[in-house]
Amino acid sequence: MPQPLPDFYAVIPAGGIGSRLWPLSRADAPKFLHDLTGSGHSLLRDTWDRLEPLTGPDRISVVTGRAHRAAVEEQLPGIPDRNVFLESEPRDSAAAIGLAAAVLVRREPDVVIGSFAADHVIRGAQVFQWAVQQAVAVARAGYICTIGIPPGEPSVGFGYIQRAEEIVVEGAPEAARVQRFVEKPDLDTAKAYFADRSFLWNAGMFIARADVLLAELEANQPELHAGLLELAEAWDDRERRGPAVDRIWPQLTKIAIDYAVAEPAAEKGRLAVIPGHFDWDDVGDFASLAKLMSNGRKNDLAILGENARILSDAASGIVVSQSSRVISLIGVKDIVVVDTPDALLVTTSEHAQRVKGVVDALKLTGRGDVL
Repeated sequence: MPQPLPDFYAVIPAGGIGSRLWPLSRADAPKFLHDLTGSGHSLLRDTWDRLEPLTGPDRISVVTGRAHRAAVEEQLPGIPDRNVFLESEPRDSAAAIGLAAAVLVRREPDVVIGSFAADHVIRGAQVFQWAVQQAVAVARAGYICTIGIPPGEPSVGFGYIQRAEEIVVEGAPEAARVQRFVEKPDLDTAKAYFADRSFLWNAGMFIARADVLLAELEANQPELHAGLLELAEAWDDRERRGPAVDRIWPQLTKIAIDYAVAEPAAEKGRLAVIPGHFDWDDVGDFASLAKLMSNGRKNDLAILGENARILSDAASGIVVSQSSRVISLIGVKDIVVVDTPDALLVTTSEHAQRVKGVVDALKLTGRGDVL
């Protein structure tokens, strides 16, 4: 087990409903609160358990919505109250991570923070921790650092990071400069990236000294930066915090940290990357969940649900059951069935990414009762 890093503080953004996993993932029970791996713990708890050896129990914060506070504290009963950062509404990752950075740098000026999503699946804790240790060393040297995943296949579901030349940082033998970010590619481009091997999947993990991250945010998003500093000034005063959040938070620019910080830093040569040689999945849709649960075996039927009653004959794909209904599948391949008390989804792995469109349609038609 690694020793906690004395200057390191982990931040877990726990927001978003995971709309491509509807109707399993809902606004009141988002993806990060579910056990999707059979570990017996939610994805949020698994994330905490991976990070705690690097930080100790008192140096992990969670940024989440007010509506999820009780569920987060139930999942993480040891989390100190001062480490729960509550949003009044979603404002995307730059605001969430920037708020944590602005508050933590006031408490500890030289702190290095790392942002790790609450709803990703990682296997290989020791390899993950070694990658984070390297990234912290790179951050101490003044870089903003990310951890990229060497592709296991030519995927069109992830953004990519292209590595440039190596950089010399003690304690980080695999560090390299980032040449550029690229958005999710088409299949031919993904095949070219896979063959190139200088391209890594963008796993959305960012590690930096808090003051360095905030300086980059100030250069690129000055209004967002100013709002976060104003919030941070009031944050540790209970009487001032609530009114400040209600007044300032809804006005903050809604932008991802990739666009607000990481991509501009890469253009300036200030972004580094460490390859993460561990199994990683963002569980972005039911196709990836089926693959995860069946360990990549295409002819298997993955079943999720404590009391699932499934009859299967020559079927493959995934069934998620939250009801007592008997579900029979005969001769269907790559099927996706999600059965909940108030909604039923049936699709295929090929079309799993289109589930988000169903969520958008339900919003437009005023069916928020099932979201």
